[in-house]
Amino acid sequence: EVQLQASGGGLVQAGGSRRLSCVESGFTFHEAAIGWFRQAPGEEREGILCISSTDGTTLYTDSAKDRFTISSDNAKNTVYLQMNSLKPEDTAVYYCAAVLMDFCPVEEGTVVAGLYDYWGQGTLVTVSS
Repeated sequence: EVQLQASGGGLVQAGGSRRLSCVESGFTFHEAAIGWFRQAPGEEREGILCISSTDGTTLYTDSAKDRFTISSDNAKNTVYLQMNSLKPEDTAVYYCAAVLMDFCPVEEGTVVAGLYDYWGQGTLVTVSS
């Protein structure tokens, strides 16, 4: 059974940093692409970044450039989302998701939720002003 467990959310002040973790199990980690998404209250789920666990290639959306970084530790079956210079508008539930492909799938050049098959439960990040 494929499972993803996201963690690391919490309350952080504007300008601060937070690192989220996503632990995967139930599939061959290095044959999957892992994406991070977020959903703010009343908003649609938004793709942020993706990493291929096969070769480490990454895909960043405009909202993630400059402040967010994705990385993976294959030995721990874990993908990380490092978020810096956080803003109140970054407040959202953050999700990790997996698709059993060895590259990041894209649609119109961006990370799209509908292309991912397996989802974690989400972790809430609240950025206070």
